[in-house]
Amino acid sequence: MDKIIKQPKARVLAYYLPQFHPIPENDMWWGKGFTEWTNVGKAKKLFPGHYQPRVPADLGYYDLRVPETREAQAQMAREAGVEGFVYWHYWFGNGKRLLERPFNEVVASGKPDFPFALAWANQTWSGSLHGLVKGGTLIEQHYGGEEDYTKHFNALLSAFKDKRYITCEGKPMFMIYEPGAVPDMPAFIQLWRKLAKENGLKGIYFVALCQNFYSESEREHFYNISMKMGFDAINVINLQVHRNKIPLLRRLWFKICRSFFSTPQLLEYDDRAFMSEICFTRDNAFPSIVPNWDHSPRSGRKGSVMLGSSPEKFQKTLHTFVEKLQSKPKDKRFVFIKSWNEWGEGNYLEPDLKYGHAWLDALKHEVLF
Repeated sequence: MDKIIKQPKARVLAYYLPQFHPIPENDMWWGKGFTEWTNVGKAKKLFPGHYQPRVPADLGYYDLRVPETREAQAQMAREAGVEGFVYWHYWFGNGKRLLERPFNEVVASGKPDFPFALAWANQTWSGSLHGLVKGGTLIEQHYGGEEDYTKHFNALLSAFKDKRYITCEGKPMFMIYEPGAVPDMPAFIQLWRKLAKENGLKGIYFVALCQNFYSESEREHFYNISMKMGFDAINVINLQVHRNKIPLLRRLWFKICRSFFSTPQLLEYDDRAFMSEICFTRDNAFPSIVPNWDHSPRSGRKGSVMLGSSPEKFQKTLHTFVEKLQSKPKDKRFVFIKSWNEWGEGNYLEPDLKYGHAWLDALKHEVLF
């Protein structure tokens, strides 16, 4: 008898950080051989009970230039119910890219045979946010108008045409981190859609990231603006909203800790904070969830740390998401996870020495069983 393969209950996509291999720019800014593991390995406990340092288990301190590592990640993700990776993509204007090697090799080699999409991290890199004592700007994001937008599209065309590229409504999905930062966003969208059709694609499915809005009315306003600009959908990510869910006495204690004991900004992991009604009342608004959050490996005491996360709370939120998503068309039952491997921000699904496969098992239980 043939084995019955169950279809996933949701389309789970995980953001994927490519900064696990050295590049000349990071060598110049941080020192020879810098990768994200440099921050992760030197992280320290900053207060009692602080879970640091975090040590990777199954995959170790990997290098994304190694094809076997990328294959192992894909296999692990596939078995847990992840449909594909959303690679952070860096295009700073005038053809300047960073950290593109892992994704380019995935496209060129055809391996791993695992779906992918791109999220344009259109953001200036600030040294102060990443632990550089002198602060300042590392590299600035520029927008070069139609000529540069066309060059940008052409650089990604082979990926868009790849059979592994994740689609919605038959169109390659492309996400934009800061949609409001692009000065001529509607023109950008219109141009890319035109170029896509000229190159045999049905179009581009544009998704705007909606981050850290405190109320449903704010998210509704962001949604309306995004639709007017030409976006097809939004992806809601809530992190800082957690502070509004914390009881007053707890917030006062966190403030005392920060003021008198120089702790990072402390937040409470509250699974309710990930709930955003717009993600379940509109087919083209997609929810996100983080397993955890701890920016201290990158920013030390300037960062923020989420307390109280666990695979059990993560699973509880996923369960609610999956149930609510069943009323949507199958093609739009997306859940975004931030992230697959953001070790320097404490949000990852990959196994570590403390939790092992617990995050992956929680995901698998809710999406595949």
